[in-house]
Amino acid sequence: MQTITRQNSQSRRIAIRRDSSSAFPGLSAVEGSVHRSAFTLIELLLVLVILTVLASVVVPKLTGRAQEAKIAAARTTVKQLDDSMDLFEHDMDRYPTTEEGLGALMVPPSNSQDWKGPYIKGSKLPVDPWNNPYKYQYPGQHNINGVDIWSSGPDGRDGTEDDITNWQ
Repeated sequence: MQTITRQNSQSRRIAIRRDSSSAFPGLSAVEGSVHRSAFTLIELLLVLVILTVLASVVVPKLTGRAQEAKIAAARTTVKQLDDSMDLFEHDMDRYPTTEEGLGALMVPPSNSQDWKGPYIKGSKLPVDPWNNPYKYQYPGQHNINGVDIWSSGPDGRDGTEDDITNWQ
């Protein structure tokens, strides 16, 4: 065993002990502590295995959450459009015709002195989370005394189980 004493820039003595008979020549003892310069291949592989297992568990759960969030956002927007239609009807004593559509919430229909809109915020009509326009019908087929408002849902087709509506 060899002991080397050096002075650092702050005039402190540092003792370094080197043991040439050590089984690990890359290791050196500095005042009782052991320093290594790199990770071993086994340690790196173990970390990669752990990260892979975590990713395989977490990623599928997060992808399902994204679709649930889009459906919840569409339900909220359908409800807001339905509430806005009620405000329109309160002011105008009628609902917009199917031809006037949801646009009547933003732009006054012709010959409408009682219109107090716009009844929804923004500069254009909202689209559903799948970039399809919301649908509107008056008189409603499902809400006989009201309006039908719906999104075609993730598949983009009307009349399927994934439609998001104001009548369910």
